[in-house]
Amino acid sequence: MASATITRPAPGPDPATGRRSRWASWPALFLGALILCTLIGFIVYPTFPNYDSYYSLLWGRELLHGVKPSFEAYRAPTEHPLAVAFGAVLSIVGDPADRIMVGFTLASFVVLAAGLYRLARASFGTLVGLAAAGLLCTRFDFPFLAARAYIDIPYLAFVVWAAALETERTRRGTVVFVLLACAGLMRPEAWLLSGLYFLWCFLPASWPQRMRYAALTAFPPLLWTALDWWATGDPKFSLTHTSGLAEELGRTAGLSHIPSATVQFLKNLDKVPVFYAGIAGLIVACVLTPRRARMPVALLVIGLGTFVLVGLAGLSVIDRYLLVPSLLVMVFAGVALGGWTMLRSGPVQKVWALAAALLVVYGVIFTVTRVNFSTFTNELVFRGDSHKSLKALLNNPKVRAGMRCGPISTPNHKLIPDSRWILGAGVNDVIARSDATQRARIRRGVAIYATNRLSLLRSGLTSGVDTPEDTANNLPMPGFTWVAATAYYGAYVRC
Repeated sequence: MASATITRPAPGPDPATGRRSRWASWPALFLGALILCTLIGFIVYPTFPNYDSYYSLLWGRELLHGVKPSFEAYRAPTEHPLAVAFGAVLSIVGDPADRIMVGFTLASFVVLAAGLYRLARASFGTLVGLAAAGLLCTRFDFPFLAARAYIDIPYLAFVVWAAALETERTRRGTVVFVLLACAGLMRPEAWLLSGLYFLWCFLPASWPQRMRYAALTAFPPLLWTALDWWATGDPKFSLTHTSGLAEELGRTAGLSHIPSATVQFLKNLDKVPVFYAGIAGLIVACVLTPRRARMPVALLVIGLGTFVLVGLAGLSVIDRYLLVPSLLVMVFAGVALGGWTMLRSGPVQKVWALAAALLVVYGVIFTVTRVNFSTFTNELVFRGDSHKSLKALLNNPKVRAGMRCGPISTPNHKLIPDSRWILGAGVNDVIARSDATQRARIRRGVAIYATNRLSLLRSGLTSGVDTPEDTANNLPMPGFTWVAATAYYGAYVRC
């Protein structure tokens, strides 16, 4: 049993040889390669923000113009105060702000990968950290979210770095509270993390520290509530709006469906081999190194509990609410792959290392035989090309002239934020034909339609809605005349 004794080498040079650990240079090389690949991807695949992030830019621009943000717009997403503030700053530069937002989100992905490495390294060692970061970079859902400027990526970066710093030094205090406060201004799930961390730090802290911690914990929900109240007159607007929109779009789920949804979502995010490797690594970590596993296990349990609370509250039950637990699954999968480095040299370590190598081979074969890499690249190309196509259409002189006859209408809500950003338009200048309150206004003006199969599926048809009305919204209306078309979209005008 002596051969299986857990060991944790001290950081820095080996006291016996004066040389650094042989793993010391690999994290820097990995980080450098990730930065280079991210920069190349940003240039080669010029994508644009997603629906939610475009609204953050629009709301930020409205704030700069002294207008209350249009949080109550038709099927608008939930606002996130820090994203709106960031959108306001970016809006100063004008049209390139959307691409700059994508660039910052991609940079956040690099920061997230570094934070996950640091969390796993602080808990279980360098090789586990490298394995966890490597798994993150090869779960294509995550870099795709970054390439579309989803708010989830910077949110995860804040949460993971807070956990990493707390793991390295227990009850670290202010810096962790600041990171969680930033996360809490992006997603309300972080409020629970901040509250629990406040309880964890309360007893040993001095009263000045307690006051500072309390202020940092209370700031995100208070600011969020105040912003809702000022903009809409309803301090609970984000909560009620989110639950109402989730029900309208069919994203709610009963308590009985949450366990199966949890497993399925985690398998989709982490992929099946990583999911089961994560379960094995969780068991191994809790048995062999329970003290080191405290932070990852706590974060995993809180993340899963938050997902349950989201479902009970009637909010959207989607896989993005399990992103934090999915990262912890990667950490524990990293334990399954690299945890043997925590053992002293001996038969147990060698058998574990061999099993880990076989697991890596299986994972590579599983990925190569089941993942269509062209799907990922084709999706990125479509996101960039379709936006450019929409921009070219909206800048067509005939389309601009047609705007004098009435508003621009789109089949549903999906193209509204992109169109408003391109045109610099207000909330009433671009409307959806699926919005029953706009029936009278869509009879004149410019009607935009998808003219390509992919654009029809992505932006013409409403997900989860299979009605004659949804189909009719994609058919040219009587009295409208075709004026222009691009590769993905066409425009009809009636004056």
